[in-house]
Amino acid sequence: MKPFFSFAVPCCDVEPYIVECLDSILNQSFQNWECILGIETSKDRTEEIIRKKTAGDPRFRIFTSERTGSCSATRNTGIDMAQGEYIIFLDGDDTIADGCLDRLYGKICANPGADLYPCAIVANDEINGKQELRDNYGQDAPPMTGVEATLYLEHRLHGSFCPMLQLTVHRREFLVEHDLKCIRGLRHQDSEFSPRALFLAKRVVPIHEPFYLYRIRPNSVQTKAKGADYFMKDWSIITKSLLAFYGKVSREDGFDARVVPCWIRQWVSRMNYMWFSPKAQSQIPREKRAEWLNFIFEDGFDSYCRMMKSSSFPQRAAAWHVRMFVKHPSLRWAAELFFCVYFKLVNRNAEESISTSIR
Repeated sequence: MKPFFSFAVPCCDVEPYIVECLDSILNQSFQNWECILGIETSKDRTEEIIRKKTAGDPRFRIFTSERTGSCSATRNTGIDMAQGEYIIFLDGDDTIADGCLDRLYGKICANPGADLYPCAIVANDEINGKQELRDNYGQDAPPMTGVEATLYLEHRLHGSFCPMLQLTVHRREFLVEHDLKCIRGLRHQDSEFSPRALFLAKRVVPIHEPFYLYRIRPNSVQTKAKGADYFMKDWSIITKSLLAFYGKVSREDGFDARVVPCWIRQWVSRMNYMWFSPKAQSQIPREKRAEWLNFIFEDGFDSYCRMMKSSSFPQRAAAWHVRMFVKHPSLRWAAELFFCVYFKLVNRNAEESISTSIR
């Protein structure tokens, strides 16, 4: 029988957590699932424990790969290998709630045919001992298109939303149809993958099920990050990819331009903050910021300039100075001076709110 759910589970150095993760799946009352486990080269007993735990159960399929530093490669292979109708991205150090698959199944069957079913997660912060329910959609949120969902979230979450992959149940054929994959090696996969998936979805049905139990632990990649420029490479790759995505979809028939101001606030404001905020200028050498900005725009400014045509005058002025910083190295000091004033006088609160989505 074809499974209803396919789990794609990246596993690397998760020896203390993987048994709890697998038990949370095995102990579900709803059993029509498969679990694809991608084990990257680990420094602990992760692979040994997984093979012992899953031995003899054909619902578990295992593949191994070299260490990549992120979940992207495993998630991509999980999409390719999956046989289920819906994919759930579950990390090897997290779990799912008791009985949640039965509830998810019932809610999906009650509203069939959506590409994305956003749910809720319970974040357990092991650093400060706090627990938080995270649901990006209001309880009265109706089914909507991906464009409508993009605008809804941008308004509801005030410009700093970044839907986690794990928060949403994805229809596999939708992912395959649009070749939606994560960029290999990228650590902030959500920020690059989720905006594209959301825009391309024909139907999004929020179902608010708090099925995912997310562990925030002190020794993870995110919590160990140090230095203002730690993720600059990642954000450069993300920004370049999203600008290229805009360049592609904006030329297609029927493009809904309502998303453009939202994307400017999301992507361009984040780039401005990370490269030119007072904090960035004081903590990240100009040469490093120039290196990664040159990477973003190595193929030119066409998509960026077309996007910014629909922006406000202050945003267009900022874009002009970004181009000056890239194209005229001798004038980089002038661009930086402009942004010192910009962050004091223009959209200060909106710009600084972006910082919450990159920490």
